[in-house]
Amino acid sequence: MANAKPLTRLYFRGDIAAHGECRLPPAAAHHVQHVLRLHPGAALTLFDGEGVEHDAVIVRVGQGGVTVQVGAQRAVDRESPLRIVLAQGVSAGERMDYTIQKAVELGVTAVQPVVSSRSVVRLDAQRGAKRVAHWQAVAAAACEQCGRNRVPPVQPVMPFASWLGACDPRATQALLLSPRATLGVRDLQRPGTAITLLAGPEGGLAPEEQQAAERAGFTPVKLGPRVLRTETAAVAAIAALQTLWGDF
Repeated sequence: MANAKPLTRLYFRGDIAAHGECRLPPAAAHHVQHVLRLHPGAALTLFDGEGVEHDAVIVRVGQGGVTVQVGAQRAVDRESPLRIVLAQGVSAGERMDYTIQKAVELGVTAVQPVVSSRSVVRLDAQRGAKRVAHWQAVAAAACEQCGRNRVPPVQPVMPFASWLGACDPRATQALLLSPRATLGVRDLQRPGTAITLLAGPEGGLAPEEQQAAERAGFTPVKLGPRVLRTETAAVAAIAALQTLWGDF
């Protein structure tokens, strides 16, 4: 049916036993039972985050959780041929969540949070680990929504200088978003299959950070004559890159 409601998709981390019963993880079970309010007989799609999805049907819902009967499995690839790693300056609260959510929907391959001198958020090791776990959950939820069967990793937070010293811009097309750049996205030569995209936090990168990135091999690129907010810039850039060279 053309107007049929799409099946609920759930990320099931770990091995999914084909053609058998399994219990959903607590968070997924709570979502099914108390948010979606699904009942036995409802159909689901489970995916393992590594490229495989499974048909499933709810068989039991109760205080013990949610049990499903797993059916056929399929290796379904909805990944873009353009591999984009987003190095995003950490922004505050929902701004970072939004950037990660939309970047994943648009097909980004991985997210590397970086703390630069103008980052409003300052994270110690413990808080940083908690935020990464939260952002990884945001990425998984975005995959549930958009149909991706591979969950992009959100890497541990790194200081800008440490990340820049560890990355190799020569291995990819290395792009730096900057409203002061002279080149637009359409002025770039067609890249190979890999792009590293660097976007600053609120207030952008400091001049010395941009200069360091350029010395390391990053090409400054602008998104038109307007200055975009941090949560908009990377999303707009990924959409443009996918339109030019990806699968849009």
